[in-house]
Amino acid sequence: MDIDRLLPALIVVGVMLLVAFPIHEFAHAFAAFRLGDGTARLFGRLTLNPAVHFDPLGGTLLAITVIASALSGSFFGFGWAKPTPVNPANLAGGRTGDAIVSFAGPASNLVLAIAGALPLRYLLDNPGLAEQTGYLLPILDIFVRLNIILMLFNLVPIPPLDGSRVLFALLNPRSAWQARAFLEQYGFLILIVSFFFPPGAPIAGQILGPLLSAIYGVLVGF
Repeated sequence: MDIDRLLPALIVVGVMLLVAFPIHEFAHAFAAFRLGDGTARLFGRLTLNPAVHFDPLGGTLLAITVIASALSGSFFGFGWAKPTPVNPANLAGGRTGDAIVSFAGPASNLVLAIAGALPLRYLLDNPGLAEQTGYLLPILDIFVRLNIILMLFNLVPIPPLDGSRVLFALLNPRSAWQARAFLEQYGFLILIVSFFFPPGAPIAGQILGPLLSAIYGVLVGF
């Protein structure tokens, strides 16, 4: 077993579960609270405590995908925290408020990616220093990539992902109603097909992959 690949992956999984996932869900809860909905606070979710945001299945899947991909020499990570309860009827601004609350989660992943990219970029510009930091370089690399992936994935405009509520807010009410009816019925099937077909080169990978590379390049500098 390659410890040089396994250890950074394990550390990143821990950081994601203890920091990134709680921040993502807290961002939803905080935005909703500021816009008038106290549902998340009522359920004890207006907090950064990782225990209340942890989802056993989503956390386990994150660990499996990150570790397996790291050991194979590639990179992929997928998982989720416990969804934050929000009552759109309580939000100021109607559909716009709902979109803001939904966008807050992916936006937090972008902020985390930027926070990780700053020291990563510095280390890449100073190879001598990077050699003295042990596993810090691969840890930051995986952390930045994973947060970009989670941001992009959550912005896919298909329910129950955050991007769907952003999409509905951008459409006129009639179009939003029609899109919601279609996507809530067929959205899960569309996700499965786009992320697993065709085998070896899934549709989602062909779209999200270049976006990941482009955003990573902008943040890290190459």
